[in-house]
Amino acid sequence: MPDRRVDLERLRELRALRPAAVAEAAAARRRRPLLSPGGRLMLVAADHPARNAFAVRGRPMAMADRGELLERLAVALSRPGVDGVLGTADVLEDLLLCGALDGKVVIASMNRGGLAGAAFELDDRFTAYDADAVAAAGFDGGKMLTRIDLADPATADTLEASARAVTALARHGLMAMVEPFLSRRVDGQVRNDLSTDAVVRSVGIASALGATSAYTWLKLPVVDGMETVMAATTLPTLLLGGDPDESPEETYAVWEKALALPGVRGLVVGRTLLYPPDGEVAAAVDTAARLVHGEPR
Repeated sequence: MPDRRVDLERLRELRALRPAAVAEAAAARRRRPLLSPGGRLMLVAADHPARNAFAVRGRPMAMADRGELLERLAVALSRPGVDGVLGTADVLEDLLLCGALDGKVVIASMNRGGLAGAAFELDDRFTAYDADAVAAAGFDGGKMLTRIDLADPATADTLEASARAVTALARHGLMAMVEPFLSRRVDGQVRNDLSTDAVVRSVGIASALGATSAYTWLKLPVVDGMETVMAATTLPTLLLGGDPDESPEETYAVWEKALALPGVRGLVVGRTLLYPPDGEVAAAVDTAARLVHGEPR
């Protein structure tokens, strides 16, 4: 279990009595370069609840307890080799008020409107940060989920919104992290196509979004044929940790192989590391950090 306590009572008091404390904490936050000295980046992700995705390894509401989630994040962020976090405003602001984001890379999650299980799931609307808010908070970039269903007219709106976000972030000189999938409905459920060809196609579509790709990064799943996937782009790429279905040892072995490919700069991992089978968040995070950066810095 996590071993780093979060003062929830103080958080609740600040939020009720001093909402301006959020902006004050953001302004006072010590920033750092985007990449580590080795040119790598490891982020923990915590934007799942905002998209109605709470389940981890058979526990349907594993991420529902905000205090527990924050403690797990605080443990992860305290470990050497963890460069920063990806999250929605509610989570990032809790972490700001806890002082957990000092000297960390912070990526803001922008579109969480495609709620898991909803009839409108593939309508990935921008319901969280916009580029101006990311810049105003002093964060380092914005991330957008961009699911592409060739049979769903809503995909056109998603692509247009993602393109606008890429352009707006670039105007601020901020990373635009695009997470593309070719998706479709199967028996009413949204499924991402994780075949090599489908991921390559998604890379081609995502890479061209916006008026410039100068600040665009890709966040891609690890699939069979990653050599072919990475040959499809020159954009810097972070690997998506994915859902924690396999054993940790199998997962780490797959990550290690993919991290060695040209263009891959690191990992963005959420539930796999924050909710490991044995509950040892620090150990899971340390293992992933070694894969990204080598031995602890």
